[in-house]
Amino acid sequence: MKVYLDDLRPTPEGWMHVYWPDEAIDLLKTGNVEIISLDHDLGDDDRGTGYDVVLWIEEAVVAQSFTPPIIKVHSANSAARQKMEAGITSIYRLAKNNHSI
Repeated sequence: MKVYLDDLRPTPEGWMHVYWPDEAIDLLKTGNVEIISLDHDLGDDDRGTGYDVVLWIEEAVVAQSFTPPIIKVHSANSAARQKMEAGITSIYRLAKNNHSI
């Protein structure tokens, strides 16, 4: 499954559209997500941002040996994009370390 987290952009063909981090996380928990593309600003920071999904994946990799999907960022927020991409780099490093033990 391909998951697209965004509040405004049209969903690419073949992707499942979710609007909030908790929806994306629920799908990630199924283990069926092959790729996820994240926006950062979702219109209600109290409800969460794309970075919250990055943090959840990172925690799941560490605590549950979760195997992360391919993670992409399509946010136009350049500062948030950098923060998210740094988190993604960490996720892949941690996941690699989990598998080399």
